Amino acid sequence: MYFRSSLSTIPLLLLSAFPMGLLHSESSAEELQSLDGEWIYVEDRTEGKPLEYLGPPMSAKFSLSSQGKAVILVSGHGSGHKDVRVALDGSNTDVAGTKDGTFARYQAEWKDGVFAYETTYVREPGKEPEGLIRREFRVTNEGLLVTVQIGSPAKYKSIGLYRHAEDIPMPGYANAKIGDLEWLAGNWVAVRGKSGTTTVEERWGPPRGGAMLATSQTVSREKMSAFEFLRVVEREDGLVYFAQPGGRTATEFIATELTANVAVFDNPRHDYPKRIRYELTESGILEVTIGFIKGGSPRKFEFRKGGLKKENPTKE
Repeated sequence: MYFRSSLSTIPLLLLSAFPMGLLHSESSAEELQSLDGEWIYVEDRTEGKPLEYLGPPMSAKFSLSSQGKAVILVSGHGSGHKDVRVALDGSNTDVAGTKDGTFARYQAEWKDGVFAYETTYVREPGKEPEGLIRREFRVTNEGLLVTVQIGSPAKYKSIGLYRHAEDIPMPGYANAKIGDLEWLAGNWVAVRGKSGTTTVEERWGPPRGGAMLATSQTVSREKMSAFEFLRVVEREDGLVYFAQPGGRTATEFIATELTANVAVFDNPRHDYPKRIRYELTESGILEVTIGFIKGGSPRKFEFRKGGLKKENPTKE
């Protein structure tokens, strides 16, 4: 249970327009602390949204921190600003933009168990604020419900459920051994971009010693733009995929499906991607998709086996 209060049974309501209200009581200050921490996107709760458009209403991961009668927007709030302290009395908090005289303006309130803030932007010196975005956060017994509205009146509205990572259940393991992934071994190359100037290469070694190891390298216009260390390890329960983009700390994904030509790895506690899927087609193409577990528009790669070949090789 996230919120030990009768407020958890109240449906998500839209708040009245600004000016914002005051923090109502000391007990509200304690309730405000339930917003603290890092929140991970779980699922889209917007009614009537097509499957391919499902996704988080704001960043897939964001952080909040309560501070007396204010809330700090730590990260992931979509404006590029970090550690913005917004008071709950309706006063303005202005954050300077990249050009002189431009800024983002924040106003916030805590009312009826909901923390809400609005953001407008002054994009030219001396102009009136524009581009209203309103975000509302309600803690419920399922997690944190986040509503985002754009415009006044609202032209766009989206609702998403978030939870702390430790409160998101992990999936079960598929019944698999490392040898079942032998079809993934080899040197695979994908060409990206309309001009074909970007290549992604994954080099997977054979299954040996209970593991498969790989490196990934992205080259754009003859310069390396990204790299990644990858491995799949056999554990007692099943297979685990480790991804280390840029050599950073590894993120684990559990093998939830494994067949003769398909491998699916999931981690619902990760912000993005939550799912990595490999499929070897009948034509020999290795299709790799990364995205959310449900819905959205995943990123797709088509790899072909074999190393990179030089164009117009010099004859000796």
